[in-house]
Amino acid sequence: MQWWREARFGLFVCWGPVSLTGKEIGWSRAGERRHPKGANQGTPAEVYDALYKQWRPDKFDACQWVAVAREAGMKYMIFLVKHHDGFCLFDTKLIDFRSTGPESAWKRDVMKDIADACHEADLKLFIYYSQPDWHHPDYFTEHHSRYIEYLHGQIRELLTNYGRIDGLWFDGLGGSAAHWDAENLFRMARQLQPHLLINNRCGLPGDFDTPEQRIGQFQVDRPWESCITLCQQWAWKPDDTMKSLKQCLDTLIRCAGGDGNLALNTAPMPTGEIEPRQVQRLKEMGAWLKQYGESIYGTRGGPWRPGPWGAATCKGNTVYVHVLQWPADTIALPALTKKIVSSKVLTGGTASVKQTGGGVEISIPATERQELDTLVALELDGPAFDAAVPSPPRPQ
Repeated sequence: MQWWREARFGLFVCWGPVSLTGKEIGWSRAGERRHPKGANQGTPAEVYDALYKQWRPDKFDACQWVAVAREAGMKYMIFLVKHHDGFCLFDTKLIDFRSTGPESAWKRDVMKDIADACHEADLKLFIYYSQPDWHHPDYFTEHHSRYIEYLHGQIRELLTNYGRIDGLWFDGLGGSAAHWDAENLFRMARQLQPHLLINNRCGLPGDFDTPEQRIGQFQVDRPWESCITLCQQWAWKPDDTMKSLKQCLDTLIRCAGGDGNLALNTAPMPTGEIEPRQVQRLKEMGAWLKQYGESIYGTRGGPWRPGPWGAATCKGNTVYVHVLQWPADTIALPALTKKIVSSKVLTGGTASVKQTGGGVEISIPATERQELDTLVALELDGPAFDAAVPSPPRPQ
């Protein structure tokens, strides 16, 4: 877990033939859903399932995607190889509904390109794999046991044919471990690649939690990662509303301040290119991280919990106070068990820092506050991570 916790920031990529429609991946496929039960209005299943016969993303360049991630300051990628729609972006031998299939218009092993590019650039790689599969004829039928064999077979392919894989990112829609025979699945996966990290969406706790489209709560006793879209959809949508740089940095900082990671999703276009405006936003995040990454990478959350004012991260004896908004001229924070021996405003200017037995107060002239983040480094006389004053026990 150490490298992953220190990384703090990863790229989540949702892509597939659905990009031709500009609608949401998986969820815009109409038709029967055996689990969770129900039907949905949207692109007729027979139309949705045939999109790959006309999808030719000839401008796809895995190395360019990886370069964008690197320039954004991201340390790993979570790449979707199969969503709930069942289409496979890898050269599976178990079904023809794949990017290399006989009826595919493109015939490209996308997973191989991604894996090769990540390995070459030393970018860690997670595989997103949806256990629910609304396309597979055996899924959640009386023949579901055959589907489990299919699922396990595909995970074996993915962990055997593409070199080192650093993690599995399952997405089980609330299914239990029994639905996926998860204990045997995990055992097989860890035998093939013992270093794997596995998330919590396969009916077992796995290695980390995955709050979705929200910032996780302050949690230092179990690792977590928020997966959040850069725009509104997971899949590409024309003119989709994109988050501002301020929103993106607030999200990253608050995740790190809560002791979690951020997996920020980008949705490539039908051509295979990442939308230029999304690339620009990611580059802007990377530029900020080049200046202030010491306050994000390799840190732990705390010692103070995030609040309306912002969030704090810490490393060694240093606390990084990220003031994201000023509700008043002074930020009042709880007391610490360690003494503040010095302070520095990393974003420029000077701070007045007062420490008493009752708390810590930080004030900065209004002219020296930064719109994105006013960043103050506090040096303590001991380790910062455990410098918070313990909360009194709740009455029984």
